[in-house]
Amino acid sequence: MHVAPYDMPPWRPPSEAYSVLIRVTRGCPWNRCAFCAMYKDMKFQVKSLEEIERDLKVALQLYGPDVSTVFIGDSDSLVTKVNFMVEVLELVRRYFPHLTRITSYTRGRTLANRSKEDLKRLREAGLTRLHVGLETGDPWLLEYIHKGLTPHEMVEGGRKALEAGFQLSLYVLLGIGGENWWERHALGTAQVLNQISPHFIRFRTFIPVPSTLMHQRIEEEEFEPACPLTVLKETRLMLEDLECSSTLLSDHVSNYVSIEGRLPQERGKMLEDLDRIIAQLEAAPHLIKTLQDRHKRVNL
Repeated sequence: MHVAPYDMPPWRPPSEAYSVLIRVTRGCPWNRCAFCAMYKDMKFQVKSLEEIERDLKVALQLYGPDVSTVFIGDSDSLVTKVNFMVEVLELVRRYFPHLTRITSYTRGRTLANRSKEDLKRLREAGLTRLHVGLETGDPWLLEYIHKGLTPHEMVEGGRKALEAGFQLSLYVLLGIGGENWWERHALGTAQVLNQISPHFIRFRTFIPVPSTLMHQRIEEEEFEPACPLTVLKETRLMLEDLECSSTLLSDHVSNYVSIEGRLPQERGKMLEDLDRIIAQLEAAPHLIKTLQDRHKRVNL
């Protein structure tokens, strides 16, 4: 059987590993984050309905009609016009009528700029879950990493998404405060998360990527990366300050340890696990080097 070309998104969250990937936009409309090397080789574009429907036809040939989940790429398809996105969602559901979830990346500022009515329209059209990079809740660090939004915008956008009925996943970038600013990162992030109470908090650990501004800052000794022990202490401080009702997940290979559970019910158990691991590292410093070496290989 001959299958036509299928424009698959280059990135998706690990939790969407078994989802059909449908590309609505190419690239990132912001594309200035100091830690990120994604989408640097492409200009942001919105695909036409004709292109999207072609991909849906190919996806139907490849996977059949009984698909349960779809992920829409690339980085922020919600910046498109609402009427267009509603048409896209209707097309997706027409080709895959048994869907239980349609998911997309978006940005906190995009959500903050959207009206509640527009977000409700997208939710009613079938979009169910949003993945958003918070990274940090500290206002100074957000500027330092060129995230392009403020804590207030993140809180406003997150609350709007929840009020519209979306499931909300927020991503926290452990270690982005380095050795010098890890406490402000932990406390500021907990403060933002507490004001939103997203369904999911997903941990990622900062890995310097060549060609990014953060990598350049490290080479110029402007930024000192956090060692594994500091990252775990930062995680503990953040967790201790979290008062939201969320599921905490460490679902990424970049993380040094897997700390997962429901908040607030399982916070005590997670803190105990972190205390045990921190004590082990403090008693055996050679293990820190082992973790650092493994962490570097993640990006190779």
